[in-house]
Amino acid sequence: MSAPTAARPVDAERTGRRVEEVLDRLAGSDPAAAAAAEELVRSLMDFYGAGLARTLHLLADAPGDPSARLLGDELVASLLVLHDLHPEDRDTRIARALDSVREHALDVVEFDEESGALTLRAREAGGCGCGSGAGAREAARAALACFAPEVTDVEVQTAPAGPALLQIGTGPAPTGTR
Repeated sequence: MSAPTAARPVDAERTGRRVEEVLDRLAGSDPAAAAAAEELVRSLMDFYGAGLARTLHLLADAPGDPSARLLGDELVASLLVLHDLHPEDRDTRIARALDSVREHALDVVEFDEESGALTLRAREAGGCGCGSGAGAREAARAALACFAPEVTDVEVQTAPAGPALLQIGTGPAPTGTR
C-alpha cells in the first residue's frame, strides 16, 4: 500500500466549468453517450449529496460547533450549496462571499431572484472619491460562485462621489504691511 498523497487543491468554479465542457463535448457526439454521462453525473451527485447530508447530521450531534470551520472552507461550502444543504440562507451566504473580498468594500443594493442578478455598490475607498477598482466585479463573481451560485450576474455601481476636497493654503501677504 502506498503512502497517502496530499490532496490537490480543487476549485469549485473551475470544476463546474470542466464538467459542463465534458458534457457539452459528449452531447455533440453520441446522444446515447451524452445521456449516459448525464445519468452518471446525477447518480454521483445524489450519492455524494446523501453522504454530505449524513455528515452534517452527525456533526450536529457532536460536541462544540464544527460548522463554522466547515462553512469557512470554500470547497466544503460550495459542496453544501451544490447539494442544497447549506445551513445559511442566501443573503447570509452573499454577505459571507462579499466579506471574503473585503478589500473591494461592496454593499448589496438588491438581488433579482427571477434573473439571478445581484447589484452591488462600491463604497468610496479612503475618502478619495475613487471606487473599489475595476477588479471588484470579477472578485465578487468568483466569491459568489462558491457561496451563492444562484447569483448569475453581478453589477457594481460606484458610490456617488462625496464633496470635493478643497486645498487651503496660505495666501499672499497683504500689501502695504511690513
